[in-house]
Amino acid sequence: MFSFDQFLGFILVMTVATIGFWLLIFLVGILPYWIGGSIKEIMDEKKAAKQEKK
Repeated sequence: MFSFDQFLGFILVMTVATIGFWLLIFLVGILPYWIGGSIKEIMDEKKAAKQEKK
């Protein structure tokens, strides 16, 4: 009914889909934190530079 090649293809597709799913979850969780931290750091540097001028 099913051949071993079909089984390997199914396993490959499921592996790629699972990796994609967990990568999406990781990026959704980490990316906003990373971008927010970068923006905060840039703003803090500008604030410190402005205070040094005064």
